[in-house]
Amino acid sequence: MRPTIKGDHVEKRLVAALRAVLPRAAKIVSPKGGSGADLVINGSPVQLKWAGEGWLRQVKALLGSQRTHPDIVVARRMSPGAREMLSEMGIGWLDETGAAEIAIPSMIVSRTGHVQVADKPSPHWTGAVFAVAEAVLCGTKPTVATTQQATGLSSGSCTTALRVLVDLGILKAGASRGKESARQLVDADQFIESYASAVAGAKTGVSMRVGVTWRDAVAGLAEAGRAWDRAKVSWAVTGSAASLVLAPLLTAVNSADVYVDAETPAQLEAVASKADLRPLEGGRLRLLRFPTLTTHRLSTRVADLQVAPWPRVFADLRTAGVRGEEAAEHLRDVIRGR
Repeated sequence: MRPTIKGDHVEKRLVAALRAVLPRAAKIVSPKGGSGADLVINGSPVQLKWAGEGWLRQVKALLGSQRTHPDIVVARRMSPGAREMLSEMGIGWLDETGAAEIAIPSMIVSRTGHVQVADKPSPHWTGAVFAVAEAVLCGTKPTVATTQQATGLSSGSCTTALRVLVDLGILKAGASRGKESARQLVDADQFIESYASAVAGAKTGVSMRVGVTWRDAVAGLAEAGRAWDRAKVSWAVTGSAASLVLAPLLTAVNSADVYVDAETPAQLEAVASKADLRPLEGGRLRLLRFPTLTTHRLSTRVADLQVAPWPRVFADLRTAGVRGEEAAEHLRDVIRGR
């Protein structure tokens, strides 16, 4: 195989993923020198490229770095947004779940793949690490003292969380030591990608759907929020509804997610009742407990809504389908441009 697929490990994963979706009778051979292809499938030369996790942004970056588009893009788990873009561009794709959409002269393959449960949460990404990561992504200096102040965690928890972020290669340790010593951010994009992927793999926790009759999600959430404010219930909108006020891109939002100060289903039902809302299977409003202390403490008032910190909104948007992923990337660009 030619060097266009970098790294033996990636090469093996790429070929294994390809063989998993092709018919058993498909003949895959290495190309002859000078062909410019990576493989020959049933006599057709094919160029393949690896797109890592398969998020829309990663696939866009991959295609932007190529003089010519590959025949097939391969990823760990191709996101809905990436799938749609590649399909519209006429580029084949496949991923390690077994999903694929390939059209080459000798073969057409279309597979939905295997439904998978969420990845097991990374042992590195504890609640404290999530909380400290959110604080740093929101601009808190990565020292024990400042993250402790932002998150409300203990000094020991912040010290451990910062050490984990250093071990993960997200931060690098400074020369000095002590509560005031700051780590340095290695790569902002790597940081938000690692954080968002960890959020996607973490357990959602307790949640409840309730029925609403809104036509305007922002107005409906603001009305519920005023009731929660009067009852002294902490709340913060996330996901698609939050993006409407943080970085407008979506033109309509029919459902919404709101973090509230509740730990059990009974407490969630009590919170809903304070805004005259009732549990309803399939309801368009989902109430969830705050995932971290930082999500709670760093939420801010934007227009008439209390909104979760932007990293949490970004991570929640990325799992909200094609339009959600596009809105997440728009949010990232808006925050970066400030």
